[in-house]
Amino acid sequence: METTRKLRKERIGVVVSNKMDKTIVIAVERKVKHPKYGKFIKSRNKFTAHDEENTCNIGDTVRIMETRPLSKNKCWRLVEIIERVK
Repeated sequence: METTRKLRKERIGVVVSNKMDKTIVIAVERKVKHPKYGKFIKSRNKFTAHDEENTCNIGDTVRIMETRPLSKNKCWRLVEIIERVK
């Protein structure tokens, strides 16, 4: 019996905090159309992700992937740093 993994969710966002040990907070912005007026509104979600080597800095653009729960609020992990802050 072979089990196959489902595809895991991935998000791209900007690091807004790296003060915790081995943990970063990422803000993912998306544009949502207002149901009545049709105007596009910026919506922002914050995710807490695991950063094993503490390599991220505030302002970095990163890719995170869904994983098993690592703590009460942390169920994402860092995949790669797309762009470093200048």
